[in-house]
Amino acid sequence: MRGFLHTSFLSIHRPQARVRGWRAACVAAALLAAMVAPGTATAAPMAAPTAADDATVISDWNALATSTLAGDPTKPPTETLLYTSFVQAAVYDAVVGVEGRYAPYGFHAHAPRGTSAQAAAVAAAHKILVTYSPYAQTTLDAAYAESLGQLPDGKAKTRGITFGIRAADNIIALRANDGRNAPILFTKPAAPGVWRPTPPAFAPMVDPWMGFVTPLLVRSATQFAPPPPPALTSHRYARDFIEVKAVGSATSKVRTTAQTSTALFFSGLANTQLQAMLRDQVSLRHLNIVDAARMFAAADMSAADTIISVWNAKYVYGFWRPSTAINLADTDGNPATDPDTAWTPLIPNPAYPDYPSGYNGFVAAVSHSLEKTFQTRQLNLTVISTAVPDVRHYDTGAALRRDVVDARVWLGIHFRFADIAARDMGLRLSEWTLDHYFQPVPPGDR
Repeated sequence: MRGFLHTSFLSIHRPQARVRGWRAACVAAALLAAMVAPGTATAAPMAAPTAADDATVISDWNALATSTLAGDPTKPPTETLLYTSFVQAAVYDAVVGVEGRYAPYGFHAHAPRGTSAQAAAVAAAHKILVTYSPYAQTTLDAAYAESLGQLPDGKAKTRGITFGIRAADNIIALRANDGRNAPILFTKPAAPGVWRPTPPAFAPMVDPWMGFVTPLLVRSATQFAPPPPPALTSHRYARDFIEVKAVGSATSKVRTTAQTSTALFFSGLANTQLQAMLRDQVSLRHLNIVDAARMFAAADMSAADTIISVWNAKYVYGFWRPSTAINLADTDGNPATDPDTAWTPLIPNPAYPDYPSGYNGFVAAVSHSLEKTFQTRQLNLTVISTAVPDVRHYDTGAALRRDVVDARVWLGIHFRFADIAARDMGLRLSEWTLDHYFQPVPPGDR
């Protein structure tokens, strides 16, 4: 079963081959557009990377990690961001262990001087991926050989390989017994306001254990927990109910063509979408290997913790989806809500509760991590879609977040309060993580 990151953030279906074809075209178009788009970022200018500083291996192995995890038959899309964060954590520790400049995450060893940071990054990413997605061993081994083959032979490369493997092994050890795949089920009895499996698949909650996984950065999955959703009898619930009923219906007469386009744009594989956006930032900002490794780690690890926190709240509150709420509105005790037993959303519901929204939490954490990393609100973001052949540009993270909040309502799969709660979680969590991790260290401190 496929989950998180497709349809709402998750989908229960594997992407079709025809989607994969134009997805590659979208990525190419996005990268081309980014090359010709004027830069608006105000971050301090950086010197052009030298050959040893080149960040190509960081972007290449992020792309390979993204495609490997998206194609892993053992992992629904809900899990792909978690494993992506393991890759980026290992790569970050490997690179800063060689180059210094920023405090390491979990591996505090220092590589011998002259060690290749590029070789260390490749070895770290490869070791994480073959450990957690062994189905792709042959493909990963070939990519590993190709990447290392582009680096000059010698002690620097040999030491880099050894150090990168050590950094990856440390992450693997840190994540052992972290709660993944624990035998947890969503068992809350059906009642007004309580989530239950939805058509057409009537599938049980995807990955209920996700909310109980040990976070990577924050203290607990409840450190940035959202407030309870509004009471069924409240004015706010009625207001958001009426909105999604009108604009989120599969047969809506009030949703505009532009709103439908935006909704569908944000209905695909969010991890694939946002990793491409991050890779574009590497090119746009001419990041060196250290700053690229830091950017990916800060964004992906913050986002992974946001998703863990979101899933915990989904499990705890177990709030019903708009379609269930609208079909059963005669049971909610609110005189302002009217039932429609035939109502369906623009796209099928994902198999997990409504509150809060995973997609919004993910986007907020990643975009605000970029704002904090580069110390600017002007990000010049190029964003692809894996659901429709389209590429969009956003000058700011706030503009991107605004569209995602709206899109999930217009798709008919979230109440607005679920989107806003998740957005705020992602903002607060990433603000905290960038204040506590990935900090500069004194020059020469390795």
